[in-house]
Amino acid sequence: MTTAPAAPPASRAERALDAARDHLLGLQSPEGWWKGELQTNVTMDAEDLLLRHFLGVRTEEDTAEAARWIRSQQRDDGTWANFHGGPGDLSTTIEAYAALRLAGDPADARHMKTAAEFVRQAGGIEHSRVFTRIWLATAGQWPWDDLPVLPPELMFLPSWFPLNVYDWACWARQTIVPLTIVSARRPVRPLPIDLAELRTGRPAPRRPRAGWDAVFTVLDGVLHRYQRRPIPGLRQAAIRRAADWIVARQELDGSWGGIQPPWVYSLMALDLCGYGLDHPVMATGLRGLDRFTIRDETGRRLEACQSPVWDTALAMNALLDAGLPGDHPALSSGADWLLAEEVRGPGDWAVRRPSLAPGGWAFEFDNDGYPDTDDTAEVILALRRTDHPDARPAIDRGMRWMAGMASRDGGFAAFDADNTRELCTRLPFCDFGAVIDPPSADVTAHVVEALAAEGRAESAVARRAVLWLLKAQERDGSWFGRWGANHVYGTGAVLPALVAGGVRPDATCVRRAVAWLERHQNGDGGWGEDLRSYDDPAWIGRGASTPSQTAWALIGLLAAGESGPAVDRGVAWLVDNQRSDGTWDEDFFTGTGFPGDFYINYHLYRLVFPVSALGRYLRLQNGEQGGHDEGRDGGLVRVRTS
Repeated sequence: MTTAPAAPPASRAERALDAARDHLLGLQSPEGWWKGELQTNVTMDAEDLLLRHFLGVRTEEDTAEAARWIRSQQRDDGTWANFHGGPGDLSTTIEAYAALRLAGDPADARHMKTAAEFVRQAGGIEHSRVFTRIWLATAGQWPWDDLPVLPPELMFLPSWFPLNVYDWACWARQTIVPLTIVSARRPVRPLPIDLAELRTGRPAPRRPRAGWDAVFTVLDGVLHRYQRRPIPGLRQAAIRRAADWIVARQELDGSWGGIQPPWVYSLMALDLCGYGLDHPVMATGLRGLDRFTIRDETGRRLEACQSPVWDTALAMNALLDAGLPGDHPALSSGADWLLAEEVRGPGDWAVRRPSLAPGGWAFEFDNDGYPDTDDTAEVILALRRTDHPDARPAIDRGMRWMAGMASRDGGFAAFDADNTRELCTRLPFCDFGAVIDPPSADVTAHVVEALAAEGRAESAVARRAVLWLLKAQERDGSWFGRWGANHVYGTGAVLPALVAGGVRPDATCVRRAVAWLERHQNGDGGWGEDLRSYDDPAWIGRGASTPSQTAWALIGLLAAGESGPAVDRGVAWLVDNQRSDGTWDEDFFTGTGFPGDFYINYHLYRLVFPVSALGRYLRLQNGEQGGHDEGRDGGLVRVRTS
């Protein structure tokens, strides 16, 4: 292991923090919000072109610009990956290849030949994910009979019955409902190309199935027979109910849930139900995609989602950690905007919590149907530290809603309570990542922090959540990170929550987590964890150092009362790797959409988390209290734990 620089002089850390704070302040919009680009992979752009082909609205200009971006992301081996530095992905490469063929790239071009060779060696279209083959089926490049059936009659299952639509996570639910219409109608709108060079002619090997897997394989066969001769009246009624469900959940900006998958499939489904392009629902939906489109010298690309509420809360908390007073104009403006974004109406979450009053915040600009506990916790932590005169009622409503979303086991999921029915994951259709929303350590930790900051560390809901976190600790001392990469994120989130929630810093669980972070510090002083850790345990805690992950580790260590060499070296890494404009470079993806399948590079993470880490470090150096518990009366009541 190489020796990292010693701790930088406090003056260097202060200068680094000042520069980063000023850069962050400069990114605030006139309306008060912050938003960094949410970068994912090129399937967003490939599927956008396929959607526009399906709807008959694809233009040569959009096609050429999207193709330029897709080409720029191809790797030297001809593949496309799901995250920076990751391995080539079969389905992503197939979709990118199809988009480039649609854009006019010839199959015998060098970059296309290398991509096609990879696809064939990896098993061809036959081995791709179900979602990819659905897109190809709509384009006449794959038979519908060879896809699992998703009947729209699912819409008639009551919410207590297994496999009803509310058993799926909100993102999967909003995707599956429109896909039941697409699956029933089986549209074919051929591409002006053929992708024969991506087929091997060999069927994908069938894995031995037992238990529920075998049951669902048999059920899929039954549904295929029903698909050929459905009960006409029942089928039409189911499609009408699904279409009505979709229309009722469109957001003001035209999206569905503010995310790409349900958005594109909802437009396709409604088109198949006879909604013309001039219908207000369709027109608003198509216009809304423009807001998610980025055009620059590299081409045209789409964000899978946008994160202004999350980014704004994180930015405000970072600036407060950096020492900005609660009445600073930037914080007042941010608080104004966040207060206007409070969700005051019901959503699908009410199916499981019908008596709970609404409140809280969502992730996006427009997503009134799906607030989440993670954003709500971070917004509460930010608002309570400002001096905004109107913040208290919104905080109280958010606290009530957030606490009411606890699952039966005491933990917190992001969007729904008790969304844990694993039967959903056994369906032949579900090969595309997370389809349920069980409690996670990082979300539960953020909720505990917010509860503790509001003086509710000793409440029953907080104590149950702390116990949930203690039980969720891995044998190696870390915590799994559901929404960030990965154990570094989970551990960096849980440590501040445990201490805020009453666990002593010298408790065994805290010491084990501190030891895990120290063992996984890189030789250069930073921390990093490759996203392959979700699939391969050998990668847990291993990866190139990044600004966001180094900051997460530091935040965890500082919360645990650490002030030794590991902290000093981590701070030195941040100071030494800062850019001249005050921010940091971060090509690696450190956000998680679906573990194992879909990852995110939040462009603001590289800045907000280092600002928080440096701010807390310097405040502790100066003998001040760190973290989110300012304003609480008295000391923490410690929970005795081993």
